[in-house]
Amino acid sequence: ALVNESWSVEAAEYQSLHRWSVKHPEQFWDAIWEFAGIVADTKGDTVLEGAHRMPGARWFPRARLNYAENLLQRRDDSEAIVFHGEDQVRRSLSYRELYDAVSILAQALIDVGVSHGDRVVGYLPNLPEAVIAMLAATSLGAVWSSCSPDFGVRGVVHRFGQIAPKVLFTADGYFYKGREHDSLGHVAEILKELPDVQHVIVVPYAHAGPSTVRVPKVVGLEAFTAGYAPADITFEQLPFDHPLFILYSSGTTGVPKCIVHGAGGTLIQHLKDHQLQTDIRRGDRLMYFTACGWMMWNWQVSALAS
Repeated sequence: ALVNESWSVEAAEYQSLHRWSVKHPEQFWDAIWEFAGIVADTKGDTVLEGAHRMPGARWFPRARLNYAENLLQRRDDSEAIVFHGEDQVRRSLSYRELYDAVSILAQALIDVGVSHGDRVVGYLPNLPEAVIAMLAATSLGAVWSSCSPDFGVRGVVHRFGQIAPKVLFTADGYFYKGREHDSLGHVAEILKELPDVQHVIVVPYAHAGPSTVRVPKVVGLEAFTAGYAPADITFEQLPFDHPLFILYSSGTTGVPKCIVHGAGGTLIQHLKDHQLQTDIRRGDRLMYFTACGWMMWNWQVSALAS
């Protein structure tokens, strides 16, 4: 209906909408912005600049927005995240609880000097704290990157070693095939080759609680956020193409290659995927079997914006 009314297009079914989107990409992405209700300081007056340059074309070149703000629009008591651990633990966070947790962690990150452009990384299982850490970092304009804890030391160093992270989040362990595995031994080895890491924040998850003594620059998540209270988040308003995520190629033909994804492009593409291709609506539940080292983790988390 939005397309039909705004551009006098007869797009009564998916196929005709697709044909129109291919023929009129500027109008299509402008329509997606409006349809999805993207929150931004400004959209700007230009959708596409330099359309015939590739590379070099710029989408929404005068827009200013924040990815995390779009995922944290709601502050009600409906469930935002439901976590089922392999250890049979079930946890859920409401949208209000998620917002408050992000607010507290963002304040702590600000106080240790994290700001836009810094790299914050997670060597984490698919925990609620992974989502919280990502949203706290990106609310400040920091760039997020993550690896699954089943990656070996070299696999993590080959990825994080290219991006000079300032802060590393990890868990004390993880579960796989019913067994508990220690993460901190790997973290100690990884840190030897990541000299720019200034803070290591450990999420308690493994029941055995492996010792953190062998890990330098370490602090538990509870201690790191002690003394902070929930407050309204000041979301850094950034260009549409500001770096948001650093993902990686598979590494099958050499060292994994860094792939940088911009904030606005990631947000609008994921909103399109979720709301048009997947028909996600408020109150729906999305589960994708993924770890934090795969792009589908990022895709799944963006569903909070729908």
